[in-house]
Formats: sequence, C-alpha cells, structure tokens
Amino acid sequence: MNLTPQQRKVRNEQRQQDASQAMKEHLAHEKAFYNNFHRLKAERQAREAAESRKPSAAKQAQ
Repeated sequence: MNLTPQQRKVRNEQRQQDASQAMKEHLAHEKAFYNNFHRLKAERQAREAAESRKPSAAKQAQ
C-alpha cells in the first residue's frame, strides 16, 4: 500500500478523529453506567434499611 504523504496525513487525521469520537462515547457510557450503579445501590440500601426496621418494630409491638 503506497500512500502519498497527503494520503497518509488524511488517513492519520481520520484515525485521530475516530479515536477521539470512540473515547467520547466510551466516557459517556461509563458515566451512564456508574450513575445507574449508584442509583441502584442507593435504592437497595434504602430498601434494606426499611426491611431492617420492620422486624424490630414488629418485635417491639409484641
């Protein structure tokens, strides 16, 4: 594959743009994943805290 210097320059610029776009997409997906992870974790902890309060309230009522 014999490329002229101009063709190599264009190819390299395109590769850099592709890599930059891929990195932006990766970071956006990573941020969405961790936001969802933390939301679900908070929901689980709230649910577990509510469940742990139920039995103690029921024991006190007896």
